[in-house]
Amino acid sequence: MGNLSSALLQLRAERKQAQLHVEKLDQAISVIESLNGSGTVQQANQPTRIISQASRRKMARAQRARWANARKESQPVVPTAKTAASVLVKQTMSAAARRKIAAFQRARWAKIKAQQRKAA
Repeated sequence: MGNLSSALLQLRAERKQAQLHVEKLDQAISVIESLNGSGTVQQANQPTRIISQASRRKMARAQRARWANARKESQPVVPTAKTAASVLVKQTMSAAARRKIAAFQRARWAKIKAQQRKAA
């Protein structure tokens, strides 16, 4: 246990030194950026764009109109009587087709189970 606790203390000390080193590097970077004039600090401190309440209302009204147009264009076309009849017709499968599919599925599952028995 003594070795583990001393190793843990040593690792924590190294981590603290690394953090101090990173902080010093960050300070050096910020000094160079401030000298260069292209620092990220200046961009972060810029005031945000101020928009009046009336302009916000206009922008909101325009956006609502754009969304209304988009919804209007994307709505499905109401089917006419002729197309509605063709859309609503259900196609049923014949009994012979059902038997063929069932037989195929039984054969497929039998093959899969046989492969599983071989593998086990």
